[in-house]
Amino acid sequence: MEAGLNTLNAWSYGLTGFVFAAFAIFHAAGWKTSLRSRTLFLAVVLSALWGVFSLAFALTGYALFLASSLFFDLLRYGAWFCFLLVLLLPDGSAAHKSSLRWNLLASVGLVLLAIGVIAQALAVFNIGLWFPPRRVALLDALAVSVFALVLLEQLWRNVNLELRWSIKPLCLGLGGAILFDLYLFSDALLFGRIDNDAFSIRGFAHTLTVPLVALSTSRSKDWKKRLVLSQRAALQSASLVAVGVYLVFMSVAGYYVRYFGGEWGRALQLALLFSALLLLGILGLSGALRAKFRVLIGKHFFSYRYDYREEWLRFTNALSAPDDSTEMGRHVIKGLANMVESPAGSLWLKDSSRRFYAQSTCWNVPETALTEDVDSRLCVFLTDSGWIVNLEEYRVAPHRYTDLELPAWLIEAPDAWLVIPLPTGSEMIGFVILATARTAMEVNWEVNDLLKTAGRQAGAFLGQTRAAEALLEARKFDAFNRMSAFVVHDLKNIVAQLSLMLKNAERHRDNPEFQQDMLMTVEHAVERMRQLMMQLREGATPLDSPRGIDLGAVIRRIQAAKSRQGREIEIDLADKLVAKGHEDRVERVIGHVVQNALDATEQGGQVRVRMEKRDGNAAVLVRDTGHGMSPEFLRERLFKPFQTTKPAGMGIGAYESFQYVHELGGKISVDSEVNVGTQVSLLLPLFDVRSDEVSPDEGISA
Repeated sequence: MEAGLNTLNAWSYGLTGFVFAAFAIFHAAGWKTSLRSRTLFLAVVLSALWGVFSLAFALTGYALFLASSLFFDLLRYGAWFCFLLVLLLPDGSAAHKSSLRWNLLASVGLVLLAIGVIAQALAVFNIGLWFPPRRVALLDALAVSVFALVLLEQLWRNVNLELRWSIKPLCLGLGGAILFDLYLFSDALLFGRIDNDAFSIRGFAHTLTVPLVALSTSRSKDWKKRLVLSQRAALQSASLVAVGVYLVFMSVAGYYVRYFGGEWGRALQLALLFSALLLLGILGLSGALRAKFRVLIGKHFFSYRYDYREEWLRFTNALSAPDDSTEMGRHVIKGLANMVESPAGSLWLKDSSRRFYAQSTCWNVPETALTEDVDSRLCVFLTDSGWIVNLEEYRVAPHRYTDLELPAWLIEAPDAWLVIPLPTGSEMIGFVILATARTAMEVNWEVNDLLKTAGRQAGAFLGQTRAAEALLEARKFDAFNRMSAFVVHDLKNIVAQLSLMLKNAERHRDNPEFQQDMLMTVEHAVERMRQLMMQLREGATPLDSPRGIDLGAVIRRIQAAKSRQGREIEIDLADKLVAKGHEDRVERVIGHVVQNALDATEQGGQVRVRMEKRDGNAAVLVRDTGHGMSPEFLRERLFKPFQTTKPAGMGIGAYESFQYVHELGGKISVDSEVNVGTQVSLLLPLFDVRSDEVSPDEGISA
């Protein structure tokens, strides 16, 4: 068996020495004076010497040849490190920006090689210290393999996508050989002995890299100029290094646990291995840890914190996702939050009445019904200055934000951190409030500039979305108007039919057959008009100016009308309140709300109308114990045209009511819970005879 392995070793490493020597000669024939060419030639020559000394040991068994083989194994790894580091070395104006990162990589490689040389020397000369030299040599060999993979991974990720074909053979060849060594040394550390079968074919594995390296050499004449280091690659490489160091440390700990654990050693080693892997999974999934690591890399290894190309592509792709307006708002929040490692946020957009801002979308924060007037100090400051408000900075140094006064609800928000305006054109369509970042992060000029620019882009996207929705709404109204033309045509036919019947009534009113036909005609006309009214409701805008309306009288008339229809409502009226508006339209708005409440409430339920004075306005509260509405319907569909829960409804009444109340300067708010009930609050301005102009023939309608 040993003779067979020695023969295999001889053939394996002999082939390695021959092939690498031939490649060195071939490379020397086309010798170039570039640093890349010299380091590649050195790596190939040292690999050939490693194969030659390994062959000599396989043929003779002399320890001197074994020591030389191990020594040149480390040296050839060092040469490949130099070659990869030369490819990663930036030039020109970018040299000073990445010098710290490059120096760190070079220092780590040099330290690993030095430790390996010392450990190998102690093992060869059998010098015993407080640590086993052979064990340290194996650990160092494993660390060297991991570090080589890190360099390859960074090289692959930083080459331009269209030029990866030239670097691909090199990465495949070296990566495959290094992975083979990683398996060999990991197996040796776990089981305390070298796998002779794997060791014997190691030469074959490394020989296979030569054609691939040669192919990359022929494809790429100047790799160095095609490489641009990115923060993403640096972060992934640093993560890979951290994982490798962690695994090496846990391997050492597992070895000593098994060595000193006695008869429980193996059980304790397995328990430690499971705990280490579980901890690694927890740390890998930790968003806070990733955020800290990303900030650390950007702060200490790059002159600029962000890779702007990558940030912009990611943010643009998020905004361009084919979702509805609500999902788009969530994409805006997430896109801005990811730039500063924030875990939550909310989007506030200007209401369709353009009088206040309300929460449109939230992400990992509770929903709120609060609003912020467009003329508040916060909104005016954001619109005029375009600044990003750092609430942590504001609490410490409010004088930096001149003329800014924050609302109480924002000051009391526990995790509010940044307020980012979203301008579009000359106005502000909304703003985003982000929660405190997962890790401590300095909001400097670079962060402010990035968020400002992203906010402008998000504002433009949201403005275009709203314009598209308005255009779609206008098209729906156009279709509605076209439909009304057919309705008017049908009404004209009905009027003509009834007019003809009236002309004949004087002559045939005593004729029983005419009477029967007249009843059938009237019944048909009434039924037809009822169907038309279900399809279309009159919504003409009045030409006269608003006047004073006795709300109590309006509510009593509505109560009486519903009572005649067999439905009872309870009313609770305060002192006489006179609101400003058009009596017929206000009665129609309140009647529409009451009818909706009755439709949603089954027989035996309760519908209650209450009138009171609130904050200088007249408030009409309509509450029912009906089916209620979901938060999604309230947020996304209520008060929008052509949105309704009724099977035969068109969704025009609520939209018309909302628009008219806001035209008067009032407000409609809804509080509803499914299977509990709904309360609609109508806030109407009071009629003030001292400030509202009234013509002599106008007055208070009763």
